[in-house]
Amino acid sequence: HTEAAHAEYLAWSDPAPIRIPGALQMGEVMQHLKEVMPADTIFCNGAGNFATWIHRFWPFTTYASQLAPTSGSMGYGLPAGVGGKRLWPQREVMVFAGDGDFLMHGQEFATAVQYGVPIIVVILDNAMYGTIRMHQEREYPGRISATQLKNPDFKVYAQAFGGHGERVEHTEDFAPALARARVSGLPSVLHCLIDPEAITPTGTLQGIRSAALAKK
Repeated sequence: HTEAAHAEYLAWSDPAPIRIPGALQMGEVMQHLKEVMPADTIFCNGAGNFATWIHRFWPFTTYASQLAPTSGSMGYGLPAGVGGKRLWPQREVMVFAGDGDFLMHGQEFATAVQYGVPIIVVILDNAMYGTIRMHQEREYPGRISATQLKNPDFKVYAQAFGGHGERVEHTEDFAPALARARVSGLPSVLHCLIDPEAITPTGTLQGIRSAALAKK
């Protein structure tokens, strides 16, 4: 039973087979991170569906390698990343943030630049508060209220503060963008454009809406 449970966990946490709508495949992104980032990388996140990508697919094996909220706090990841890098300057720090999540405390990127804290912020931008939209579709299918967002160009945002910025629209864009960010020596933003349908690693908005309508 133990061996079967372990095998099931390994299959569940393998990002390689995951396919989502859109040109940017986050399963391949996570696989690349597993291949190139140190095992003691500190991952930070706020609250939102985007955090599933690291919670499920990054193997946490080192002490103090995740800084995340226990109370569902949006915007937690960026300031936590700044603090984490100051505490452990010898370790790499990567912040995962949704677009709405990042804009809660995105001004703290200025703090990272001011104090020379070279964190890497991966913004998963689907132009909405994705988790809330998911709940809307599940409970009130088709009734969308105040969850769509008009976002800035986060690459330019990072550059405006004096940091490093990259725009990632396709899977093949991610690896070279990450490599450039890591060698820049600057606080960096990787602005990753995610298809709005890709609401979870294995589910879509249309699927959630269809399932909700079928119950009515």
